[in-house]
Amino acid sequence: MPILSIKNLHAGLPGKPILNGVTLTVPAGKIVALMGPNGSGKSTLAQLLMGQPDYRVTKGTVRWGSKDMLKLKNWERARAGLFLAFQYPYEVPGVNFYEFLLAAYQSVNGKQGSQAEFERRLKRSLRELRLDAKFLERGLNEGFSGGEKKKAEILQLRVLQPRLAILDETDSGLDIDALRLISRNVRSLRSPAISFLVITHYQRLLTYLKPDIVHVMVGGKIVASGGSALVKRLEKTGYEALK
Repeated sequence: MPILSIKNLHAGLPGKPILNGVTLTVPAGKIVALMGPNGSGKSTLAQLLMGQPDYRVTKGTVRWGSKDMLKLKNWERARAGLFLAFQYPYEVPGVNFYEFLLAAYQSVNGKQGSQAEFERRLKRSLRELRLDAKFLERGLNEGFSGGEKKKAEILQLRVLQPRLAILDETDSGLDIDALRLISRNVRSLRSPAISFLVITHYQRLLTYLKPDIVHVMVGGKIVASGGSALVKRLEKTGYEALK
């Protein structure tokens, strides 16, 4: 059974349709890439899946395993194992990053999440992302550079280890070294227990991640699916050929 199954999804803002019949599945343990031009609905889909209340579903279904995801509140989705790495992570002044991360870990894992396990994951994640422990003493994303914000998102991903991670243009604004570092960390988490939906514009991230399948969204719906050959074709022709 796929961890996520979307069928004929129509949604948008009041008076503004954005998604026009999206059908998409994310099999357990797989990396699924979603590409498309600006304004195609990729980030709308990510935010809707996470429970952003501004969007309205007018038709279609979204299943989380055997459950109707659309009936779950956003915090219930997070506790069930859904994670969203934002395209533009929010700054939260005054909220200590370490305390935020510990609270999130305890909320998701409940009594099963021990402090010792949290510290073990945190220490290893800091090392893998080449971050100093002082990074945790700062306010959440407060004063962070673009690259630091993206590393902070991946740090959360590594510590929380969700069932499905949605990465919304995590490669945006990263230099080549940061891109390689983050890609390596994502690949290291890949397992039968963790799936990924990776949203991106460009081939370079997918070159490192090597997704199992690539979907292309144009005009609020999936217009093509395939593998690395599809990505290479898009690099040559652009998205216009699929409209």
